[in-house]
Amino acid sequence: MTRMMCRLIIRIFFLLLISGSFSTQNVLGSELKVCKNCPINDVAAAVKQAVSGDTIRLASGTYTAVDVVISKPLTLLSTDNAVLDGQLEKHILNIQSDSVSIIGLTFINAGRSFTKDYAAIYAHKINHFSLEKNRVIQPYFGFLIEKSHFGKIKDNTISGKTNTETDSGNGIHLWHCSEIEISGNETYGLRDGIYFEFVSNSQVINNRSHHNVRYGLHFMFSNHDEYRDNTFHDNGAGVAVMFSKFIVMKNNTFSKNWGTASYGLLLKEIYDAEVIENHFEENTIAIFLEGTGRINYQRNQFYSNGWGVKVSGGCYTNIFVDNNFINNALDIAYNSKMNDNEFRHNYWSSYTGYDLDRDGVGDVPYRPVKLFSYIISQTPESIVLLRSLFVDIINFSEKVSPIFTPDNLMDNAPAMEPIL
Repeated sequence: MTRMMCRLIIRIFFLLLISGSFSTQNVLGSELKVCKNCPINDVAAAVKQAVSGDTIRLASGTYTAVDVVISKPLTLLSTDNAVLDGQLEKHILNIQSDSVSIIGLTFINAGRSFTKDYAAIYAHKINHFSLEKNRVIQPYFGFLIEKSHFGKIKDNTISGKTNTETDSGNGIHLWHCSEIEISGNETYGLRDGIYFEFVSNSQVINNRSHHNVRYGLHFMFSNHDEYRDNTFHDNGAGVAVMFSKFIVMKNNTFSKNWGTASYGLLLKEIYDAEVIENHFEENTIAIFLEGTGRINYQRNQFYSNGWGVKVSGGCYTNIFVDNNFINNALDIAYNSKMNDNEFRHNYWSSYTGYDLDRDGVGDVPYRPVKLFSYIISQTPESIVLLRSLFVDIINFSEKVSPIFTPDNLMDNAPAMEPIL
């Protein structure tokens, strides 16, 4: 190798080294510190001074932040419980850039209005964002995310004290979004804990949504989504999934969602979905169906609800298999004599049949729809007779000769023991 070639190789090596160092520094960015006695003591000033890729670290203290616009990739974080005070005006943070992370901040006094939707964090048309370990106290909306994609909303707490639907917005509100992961959050005291509208290919995992005025989780016009391992309790109603398809609902707990028109889960105009291994306990109605089709209900637990499953019109080709119906006042309610749904190998605590061949399956089919449930649907006041001898007599007569209830709605292979 000639001396000239060696020099050329060395030059190329140093050029690559310098270029690589510059690129790494640009990606990592610098850190700007904000504190009361620092040269930078204002959040808006720090955002303005920062360059793309920088991290703004906030020390302990309360900082005024009114509609702070973030229009470049930045990270705002605090490990010292920094508080952003919105002064009850507009949004607190207004994110308009991709690749923004907000971590470990507390938000108070976001704007409140009956004509505009103000939020602690508002984001519009952004990608690859992260909102983690934040706390939002008494907002109108907590996080309001519009037309955004590829985001994580993780381990946040959003709390309110609303008593009516008009007093508050939603905790986590997504509109026209996709590829969003919502996990480990707690939302309570709001209108809806979590709200999806036109949201696709997203997940709601391991959240706790409780004591909200309307719904713990609300789906509208959203397809190909999944929610699992969540807890929804003591809400006006647990979860409503409406006008959507290809939804997976797995291993969630719906409990103590009580009220005259309340339910653990409402499914309206839903198709091609999975309801698997969920636990419904002490809800007025565990699941209310209206206009649903091609849904598989498997290995769910219905325990001590008013109604286990209440079926309204237009519900076809749904399959209920390997579910446990235990100590519900009424297991199944139907408002039609037509049935196109299948019930197979479910456990019914009120089943009184026998199993002579001891194969674990009842030898006598079980009719889960009682005449009294039909009477209640026509005359709600008759519920006061629920435990009377009169009700037992009319239920028995309908079982012998079905007239008002679907004669083909039966479980031909009822399980003799609860299904694990």
